Order: sequence, then structure tokens, then C-alpha cells
Amino acid sequence: MPEHYDVIVIGTGAGGGTLAYCLAPSGKRILILERGSFLPREKENWSAREVYQNERYHTQEQWYDQNNRPFRPQMSYWVGGNTKVYGAALIRFRERDFEAVPHKDGISPEWPLKYADFEPYYTQAEALYDVHGQQGTDPTEPPRISDYPYPPVSHEPRMQQIAEDLQKQGLTPFNLPLGLKLNEVDRTLGACIRCDTCDGFPCLVQGKADAEVNAIGAIRAQTNITLLTNAKVLRLHTNESGREVTSVEAEVEGEIQHFKGDLVVVACGAINSAALLLRSANDQHPKGLANRSDQVGRNFMKHLTTAMVSLNTTPNASVYQKTIAISDFYWGEEGFPYPMGFIQNTGNVLRDMIPAEAPKLLAPFVKLVPGSELERVSHYSTGWWLQTEDLPEPKNRVRVEGDKLYLEYTPNNVAASDRLINRWSAILKAAARAEHVIPFGVYPRNKTPIQVVGHQCGTCRFGEDPIMSVLDLNCRTHDVDNLYVVDGSFFCSSSSVNPTLTIIANALRVGDHLLERMK
Repeated sequence: MPEHYDVIVIGTGAGGGTLAYCLAPSGKRILILERGSFLPREKENWSAREVYQNERYHTQEQWYDQNNRPFRPQMSYWVGGNTKVYGAALIRFRERDFEAVPHKDGISPEWPLKYADFEPYYTQAEALYDVHGQQGTDPTEPPRISDYPYPPVSHEPRMQQIAEDLQKQGLTPFNLPLGLKLNEVDRTLGACIRCDTCDGFPCLVQGKADAEVNAIGAIRAQTNITLLTNAKVLRLHTNESGREVTSVEAEVEGEIQHFKGDLVVVACGAINSAALLLRSANDQHPKGLANRSDQVGRNFMKHLTTAMVSLNTTPNASVYQKTIAISDFYWGEEGFPYPMGFIQNTGNVLRDMIPAEAPKLLAPFVKLVPGSELERVSHYSTGWWLQTEDLPEPKNRVRVEGDKLYLEYTPNNVAASDRLINRWSAILKAAARAEHVIPFGVYPRNKTPIQVVGHQCGTCRFGEDPIMSVLDLNCRTHDVDNLYVVDGSFFCSSSSVNPTLTIIANALRVGDHLLERMK
């Protein structure tokens, strides 16, 4: 391997994979380090028992909560990162999300850049990740310079019926923007087959637009790209002044190796990126690398999320169910002038998901129910996913002690989340064919616990003030000249929509900056 690279990118998810894709045409020598391997394409990709009950594709490592209790995080260490098992919902922040917004429990802070700065990159991101959607149907959508690159994913008959029932109640359901390699005019021209194992599952046929398929896969054969898998980065070393990263220390197949590069980009996900910087403390950076502000690891956010199942008298025969979104309560409602959140379908409620995802009090009983009865329940079920913005709080943080990673998190803005849950329950109960609603954690759990970190963000926020932020506006660390962080860490707030598209758009934005810098 060459002794020196122009750029070293650590991580291959939505941030790192996209950034590498953006930089690849430059011809610069780029080393991509990924702690995992390629996710195997095997029949277990489509097994709800393996994916949900056995958590086959999640890491086995242990983290610790604020009470020093160990837990197994829902992290996927593969080429493509967590996008290998994401639900492919790719949604833009609302224009107002970049402003200071009052919430029931506090203020969602203003971003130093605004929606207009991200809009061109949102457009590029949607094209790169095959986003299907329809302009003008989302009542809170931000302005766009062009329509989606692909038409919306259609509702199957039962989902269309549900959407019409919601419209009768005065709501404006719209087709959820999704990153799929789908051609509904000619199915032979797209890899997606609209199966019932998409949300939370790896895609066996590579029909989901993830960071491996759409980014890394497109560049890995180029001669200037070196992809090294099973390479876990342990720490970053600096020169004597502490102003430049001089080597990246990684464990590769059990052996310690050091890699050198002009520019180093950390893209391990908000939690692991913060942990890496903290573990890289040295004499010049005693509190952690680039942590003069003491902000590294702080202001962790992951959304307040709740899964809900509506059991109806009419069977739901839809094969691909994740197509409906509702933003009517995004900014609140009459009598509650605060943001409440965003609602979308989950994937299908499958029989073998239910025992794994039942709330703790019900789990022992659910496991006694015969499989045939669980199958019957699944045929009459529709899953819903509710998410409310959690606010940045310095005490919600990533911390390390030796080899132990602590994730200290106390939910806030709970009143808004509870109101959204109650409001949506009432809507489902009033729908024509809904008999009752069970707040029942099917994907991933009831009110999701600490191990659900798919929407992680905020641990190295960007800004112009080096006392209050870790990164500058180009996501370069204030304290280290050649070190960047390009994942959800840079978020100032979490909004109420999925973070992935904003991570991708920002990676493209930072990519343009790095291309200019490397000239």
C-alpha cells in the first residue's frame, strides 16, 4: 500500500461513503477505512427471525448508559454503514428547521447556514440516491429548484384506502420520499422488487439505495481508490503543535497499522466519531482531539420515536407498505403552538418480528402465542412510526473511559411526543375500518430505548464560534487544520425528519470544499 494518501476517509456510511464518491473523480489518492466487511448477501437478509429476533446484522459490542448499565446498540458495521439496514426514507429538512424554533421544552437553535445553502446539495443527493417522490403534496415541504428525480412509490390498494380514510379526516397524507432502485413502469429495469422485507432489513437484491450500492460500489474499482475493510480506527495522532493529524492508527485483521494522509475525514457516525476524537487525547488536546470547546460528544440527539400498530377488520394484503407520510402536525395544531413531529409507515408487521419487538411486559406472553396466530395478527396490521424532535442538551453526551463507551441520554420535549402519540391514536381509532390501536413496539420498539440510535446526530456541531462548536462551516475542526468530521455529528438540531438525506447533502457540500482545497 502507498505510504501516503491525499485523503483518508474513516467510515463508509451516508457521510463517508458519499464524500468518497464526491472526491473520487479528482484522481487524488484516497484511502477509505471501514471497520466492518461487506454485508453478506444470503437468504437470512429476508428473515424476520434472523434480523429482528437474533439481530444478525447488529454489532455484538457493549456500550453503557448513564447508570453504567451495559446495552447492545443497534449499530451495523458494514460497508455502507447503517444505510445497509435503513428504511430508505430520504426527506429534506423543512426551511424553518434551520431557524431558531420555540418548542414546548425549549428552543431548537438556529443553524449558521440556512436551507438555501443546502438546497442545491439536496437536489444532488436525491439524484445520487434514487429518491422517489412528488413535489407539491407535502404541506410543509421546503421550496425546491426541481422536482424529484423519480416519480413517487405508488400505494398498493389497501395503503391507498388508508390514505383516503385519512384525507376524509382533513389530513394531507403524501407519498413518502424513498431511495429505491425501482422502475414501476418496467420492473425489469430496476433492482427493487417491492418486497415485504425492506425497512430494517438488508436488501438481498440490492434494490435499496444505500451507501455501498450507490456510492462505494461506483468508485471502488478506480485506481486512485483504496478500500480497506475490517480496519477499526483506534486513534488519531498529531504533530507536536497539535494542529495537524499526522497518522491514523487502525487495527487491521488484528494487527496495528498507521496510515498517513494530507487530509483526514472522520465519518464513523455521530457516536463513534465523537468517541474517536475523545480517545485521541494527547498533551496538546488533553480533553480529546479538537475538544478545546469541551463540546465533543455533547448535545447528542436521536429523536423521540414510537412505533404503533393499528389492527383493522380489513386485512392488509399490501406487500410493500412503507409509502405514506403525514406532516400535518409538524409545526403543531390548534391549542398547541409547538412542533409535534412527523409520521410515516413502518415496513410490514411480520409474524417473526412481533416476539422480538413486543414491550417487556407483554414479551413473555407474546412468545407463548402460536406462530399461526401471530401470522393472523400480522395480516390485519399496519405499522406506523412517529418521530418528534429532541432538543440539544449538553448533558446528553458521548463519553469514554478507557475502552468503555458511555451514551448518557435523558429524553426531552416529551410533552410534544406524547401529544403526537395521543393525536395519532385518536385519528386511527376514528378511521373507518380501525377497531382499536395498540401502542406496540414492532419496529423497532414501543417508545424506543437507548440502543435505537439510527437517527444519531449532534455530537460535534458546526458553527463560527470555536468556543461553542467543534467544527467550522466546512466541517473542519476549529483546532486541527487537516481534520474534518462528515456525518450527523455536525447537526445543530435534529428537526423531526429522518437525518440521512441531510447527512448526504452535507457530505456533497463538504466534498466541493475539499475539491477546491486540494487544488
